[in-house]
Amino acid sequence: MPTVIHDRGQLLARLGDLGIAYETVDHPAVFTVEEAQAHTAHLPGGHCKSLFLKDKKGGLWLLVCLDRRRLDMNRLAKTIGSPRLSFGKPELLMEVLGITPGSVTPFALINDPEHRVQPLLDKAMLDHELLNYHPLTNEATTTIKSADLPVFIKAIGHEARVIDLDREEIDRG
Repeated sequence: MPTVIHDRGQLLARLGDLGIAYETVDHPAVFTVEEAQAHTAHLPGGHCKSLFLKDKKGGLWLLVCLDRRRLDMNRLAKTIGSPRLSFGKPELLMEVLGITPGSVTPFALINDPEHRVQPLLDKAMLDHELLNYHPLTNEATTTIKSADLPVFIKAIGHEARVIDLDREEIDRG
């Protein structure tokens, strides 16, 4: 089994190797959008949340969207053509992405070499020039250009699906 990257330094080095510019700010551990906003509202760009989801047939999904987005799980399941969705358990999150609840991030896809998780990116999020995510820990926030997120995901062997949650259409390209 490939090495799981728990260390944000290793992750940031990988971003650098890919030519992805970033800035990281330390802050106290945060577990909710509201807690994160108290420490990161001053950062430019879209502030994001990532949801680790499991469907009733065992499919795994990582939805990455703007932090203020309200979601209807039944509508989301219909949009992506999945059976009923629920949040993945902490044990499964650690097994598949090597992180703990509160630290869920698209960067954790680096720890899924078997490609068990299907990344889903909200189109509205990608409309921002800059985006903010946890760098494998909820004690920091890393800002990257939105155009670099798909570059990172592709470089680690995943293929993201862009979803327009406002229109319920999927771009599978």
